Amino acid sequence: MHIPDGYLSPSTCAILAGGSLPFLVRAILWVRKHLLSKAVPILALTTALSFVIQMFNVPLPGGTTGHAVGGTLIAALLGPWPAVIAVSVVLIIQALLFGDGGLLALGANILNMAVILPLVGYGLYRLIAGSSDLSSPRRVIAVSVASYIAINAAALAAALEFGLQPALFKDASGAPLYCPYGLGVAVPAMMIGHLTIAGVAEAILTGAVFWFVAKNFPDRIRRPER
Repeated sequence: MHIPDGYLSPSTCAILAGGSLPFLVRAILWVRKHLLSKAVPILALTTALSFVIQMFNVPLPGGTTGHAVGGTLIAALLGPWPAVIAVSVVLIIQALLFGDGGLLALGANILNMAVILPLVGYGLYRLIAGSSDLSSPRRVIAVSVASYIAINAAALAAALEFGLQPALFKDASGAPLYCPYGLGVAVPAMMIGHLTIAGVAEAILTGAVFWFVAKNFPDRIRRPER
């Protein structure tokens, strides 16, 4: 799902980076005010887990990749704003040190994977889990289903960003300047891999890790605000 440089126009990158900025600011302010010291080890471990699983990329047509992210897991354990920070840090390190995702496209990748994914995942998790007990199987089902839908929502956002480029940016001859694939190609190319592989991996991983933490370290899971 990492978008490389050259597939989005500079103006698109700027707009998407600007869209992610308010969420990053909100996340930083929330974490500084509300994150408890006992939650820091879980945040560090889940951030490292997110980094590792994102390195296992499955190439998809068009130059991008599919992989698990872990954003919904972090959101379910600690809240959505720590998840925004954690995944953003992972994406920044990957772009700067490993060339995984473009520097100009960093804002787009943050918006898709560090903002849309954990916020959608957290909202769905809360909706499906309801008021069930932390040890209830419903919680594991909720976080698994939420993570599957959330990663596909992020993939769809990336596909739309790709697919709109040929319609918006062309040279004098009508040839695309950036991503050459329209929505008819970009959306299936992104969604098939995420619906069948990356989303399933995300759901299994998220459910398994959440179950382990809920069973062994329930006091480390942040209770949602009412």
